[in-house]
Amino acid sequence: MSVRPEVIPFVLGALIAGTAVFLGCRLRHLGYNVSVLSGAIPALILAGYFLYFFRDPERTPPADPEAVVAGADGRVAKITRLGEADFPRLAAFAGLDGDRTAAFLDPDVVRVSIFLSLFDVHVNRAPIAGRSSFLGYFPGRHFFTFGEKSSEHNQHNSILIENDRTLCLINQIVGPVCRRVVYWPPHDRAVELEKGDRIGMMKFGSRLDLYFRGRDVELVVTEGDRVRAGETVIARLR
Repeated sequence: MSVRPEVIPFVLGALIAGTAVFLGCRLRHLGYNVSVLSGAIPALILAGYFLYFFRDPERTPPADPEAVVAGADGRVAKITRLGEADFPRLAAFAGLDGDRTAAFLDPDVVRVSIFLSLFDVHVNRAPIAGRSSFLGYFPGRHFFTFGEKSSEHNQHNSILIENDRTLCLINQIVGPVCRRVVYWPPHDRAVELEKGDRIGMMKFGSRLDLYFRGRDVELVVTEGDRVRAGETVIARLR
């Protein structure tokens, strides 16, 4: 299993922290063996966790052209239908223009929210094939991402993927611990993606919200289901 290169500064930080603990123990005239163990044990635990957290397993998306796959590993925390009373405000928070907002409201919008724990793979993948555009990074609050308020108020990246049949708005949402979210394709132009392609990463517990046009999809997941990015079918195109 491969590991994302972004892990390097975190592993180095763990090793530096372990070295600092060792030196602190020696300055307090503790024994050499005690000092080594005091620094090495937490450093190795932290480094091991970071390597585990930044793992990037290969995933094989289903060949079915109608299948829409999960954009993140985790648990389906909430499925919500949004209409004209709610979605335009959320669309503005995601950087959607008026035409695209209107295109979603046909007749309503389905939001699938996936909650990622500290032990889930945090690499995000494209739910559908199409042209992926980075809409922007949006500062916000840092509510816990298992709560509904995070969908409407938290710091996030917004991405729009469009093809000839449908479109999907993706919000990479961060919480009080995670303050870093990344979209890997170019930010200044649209790029063509295949279903299941890697698109970015959220760090240390997060939430991924996927918005679909209501008339386009038939959901096949329910709240509480566990899903895997790029593999688990969450909906089918009508």
